[in-house]
Amino acid sequence: MLELYLGGARSGKSRLAEERVCAANLQRIYVATATPGDAEMAARISHHQQQRQADDWRTVEAPEDLSAAIRQYASPNTAILVDCLTLWLSNWLAKEDDDSWQQVKGQFLHTLQAAPGHIVLVSNEVGQGIVPMGSLTRRFVDESGRLHQDIAAIANRVVFVTAGLEQILKN
Repeated sequence: MLELYLGGARSGKSRLAEERVCAANLQRIYVATATPGDAEMAARISHHQQQRQADDWRTVEAPEDLSAAIRQYASPNTAILVDCLTLWLSNWLAKEDDDSWQQVKGQFLHTLQAAPGHIVLVSNEVGQGIVPMGSLTRRFVDESGRLHQDIAAIANRVVFVTAGLEQILKN
C-alpha cells in the first residue's frame, strides 16, 4: 500500500499521515529527511523526535538516501512514514552535482513499487503559486511537481490536505 499526502505548509498533512500510519497497527517507522540547517530547524527536529518517542516510533534519518532506507525497513509488518519529500528534493538540488537527481528519482520510484508493507509519503504542494524568480527555485517547483505526478501515478491513495481536512484525490 502506497499513499501520498500533499498540502501546503501547516495544512495538517503530517498529522493526518501519522494518524493513517498509526491506524495500520503495524510497526511504525518514521523516515525523516530534514537536516538542521539553523537553530530554528534544529529545534523543530528535536520537538518532532520527542513527540515520536512517546508514540513508539522508530526514527530513521535519511536526508539523501531515501531508497536505501525504504529497502532496509519496508516489510509486510511495517508502516513507514516519510516526511517530507520536498526536503529530500531540496537536499538533492542543493548539491553541487545535482545532475544525478533524475537517476535518484528513478531509483526511488522503482523502490516504492517493489517495497512490501505500508508506505505513506508526505510532501508540500508548492506549485499553486506564482512562478518563482530564481532558476533554482523554479527548478525546485518543477521537479517537485514532476515527482508528485510520478508518485501519484503509482500510489494506491493520494490525499490533498487543506486546513486539516482531507480531500481524497485517488483511492
